[in-house]
Amino acid sequence: MKREALVVAVLIGAGAAAWVMRPAKTATGEHLSTSVRQKPRNPIEHRARAHLDHSAFFTEPMTTGPEVTRKCLSCHPDSADQVKHTSHFTWLSGDAERGGETIPIGKKNLMNNFCISVVGNWTSCTKCHAGYGWTDAQYDFSADENVDCLVCHDGSGGYSKDKAGLPGPKVNLAAAAGSVRMPYRDNCGACHFNGGGGMGVKHGDLDDSLLNADEETDVHMGKLDFQCVDCHETHQHRVPGKLNATYSEATNAERFDCAKCHDENAHEDSILNKHTQRVACQTCHIPEFARKYPTKMTWDWSKAGDATREDAPHEYLKIKGEFTYEGDVMPEYAWYNGKMDRYLMGDPVTSDDQAINRPLGSRDDRSAKIFPFKVHRAKQIWDPVNKLLIPPVTSGEGGFWTKFDWALAAKKGMENAGLPYSGTYDFTKTHMYWPINHMVAPAKESVTCKDCHGPGARRIDWQSLGYPRDPAGGIRHED
Repeated sequence: MKREALVVAVLIGAGAAAWVMRPAKTATGEHLSTSVRQKPRNPIEHRARAHLDHSAFFTEPMTTGPEVTRKCLSCHPDSADQVKHTSHFTWLSGDAERGGETIPIGKKNLMNNFCISVVGNWTSCTKCHAGYGWTDAQYDFSADENVDCLVCHDGSGGYSKDKAGLPGPKVNLAAAAGSVRMPYRDNCGACHFNGGGGMGVKHGDLDDSLLNADEETDVHMGKLDFQCVDCHETHQHRVPGKLNATYSEATNAERFDCAKCHDENAHEDSILNKHTQRVACQTCHIPEFARKYPTKMTWDWSKAGDATREDAPHEYLKIKGEFTYEGDVMPEYAWYNGKMDRYLMGDPVTSDDQAINRPLGSRDDRSAKIFPFKVHRAKQIWDPVNKLLIPPVTSGEGGFWTKFDWALAAKKGMENAGLPYSGTYDFTKTHMYWPINHMVAPAKESVTCKDCHGPGARRIDWQSLGYPRDPAGGIRHED
């Protein structure tokens, strides 16, 4: 049987190494075996032992979320304090240097190109806060009773959050509290599958298809039946895995990668193992995202407010503007060392396509790897005189979603943010990177050599990664 071999001179970082690359597929299309050697992992403890039935502790009706929390703390006195120091509660997950000052940053005070900003829109955005009652800039982050235990631990399936993170009006709080368990996918997914305003809006690799995933959708959650906390193993309520942020000990952001469970030399093929030095596991093992449901790829706020257009959730909404969604999306690739540069509220706009965030790393950065991203592109409101992005009030009092007045929404937003406003607004292009980590495909569907190297390969833009050309040399055929 004929096999094709790639004879390559692959440049790793600033150096070079000559390899003979074995094919990822035979001439008949059959994939080669790349058995994965895994590090021993602990038993999945939350399924290895039964969780204590709490229903006997919550027999009386309960009327507020803080009332539930106070009851929880009577047996778990340290839990609220632990949660209060996590990014799920502080909404801070990194820091940045500006003017010689270190500024804690996160969802609490950054901007994005989806719903743009929490500032001025607190009650809508904080529906997904792991706390209760965040309605304005004076929120009390120190109060134990403001911690929401149920958002992560409800096992009834009947718990939901409303404006300001308060429990929904129809929630049976006693039943929810009596059902508590270790977090399952539906607990995490209630917020993370619906970030940015709806399912699949923000993340291309997190949506409801993972609730009952099959192997084709995600190997870990489908074939192996993992819960989120099997990988995002939590200690003292700190959940590791924050990627889209800078790293800061002060803000308790924790990371982990595939090497937590998989050996760095995970493949029997030495050439594939060589790739792992500068190519992230996700790059080859997540060939597409939005594998079942489409994800939002563009958002044009400048088209919002048109009363003559009919609302269509995946194309146009009067309150939000025009969108495009795509499915089975091939990622874009960039060098990534695990840190992000961020646009902070008040930073000057320096480009006609402003980066809201940017993965850090380069070919010369030995800590960086080629990593897959969803890149979301938008047009959002800005002040062209002061050259600042505007955090408009959308859902709050006088917000655009009720008044449809961009001038008012911009003025109020800049006042809330304490930023100068010229009185003039326009719309500018922005883009934002979201790391792809979920929807790991079966091995037979992983990226092959020919997807990235050789004539006709279109997956990797090598020049954007700092190479003058495809670093693989040539192709020849052998028996």
